[in-house]
Amino acid sequence: MPLSDVEVEELHDLSANLHSMARISNSINWQKARLNWLQEGDVNSKFFHDVMSNRRCRNTINLVNVYGVGVEGVQNIRMAVFNHFSSHFKSRGVDRLSVGSIPFRKLSFSEGDNLTKPFSMEEVKQAVWDCDSFKSPGPDGINFGFLKEFWDLIKDDFMWFMVKFHRNGKLTKGVNSTFIALIPKVNSP
Repeated sequence: MPLSDVEVEELHDLSANLHSMARISNSINWQKARLNWLQEGDVNSKFFHDVMSNRRCRNTINLVNVYGVGVEGVQNIRMAVFNHFSSHFKSRGVDRLSVGSIPFRKLSFSEGDNLTKPFSMEEVKQAVWDCDSFKSPGPDGINFGFLKEFWDLIKDDFMWFMVKFHRNGKLTKGVNSTFIALIPKVNSP
């Protein structure tokens, strides 16, 4: 017995509501799983193993289509992928430039040692004085003009910073920070 138009309409509404509720339920379950993950982390728990097992199943490639033929099995898929990429990356009589014939000047041992020796006060002062006084104010507003003006007061702290950098090879986190100010292009900003 065929359904009436009212019944078909009601069936469509119920189906739409069911799908909507399923999406909401999936969203809630995903949020609960995420919360559980954040609380438990990746400790060696049943939850962690279930998540990893689920991810492994989703990331598994069971079938690869190669020239219209389905390839199954781990070894067969591995060979199909290998053959595909090896055919793309074979060299085909390409002449590549090389730098083997160019005579590069080599550093002597003393020149090499000079590359790793600590900074001297004169080198640091010369580097600061070589910079423009009004360039590169940092987030704190200090530019090279400030460093030059108060060099006698801050040179020991500045040298401590340079020695620390030389030892660790790392800059402090905020050294390279900057602010960007957007200025509107109007007659009187």
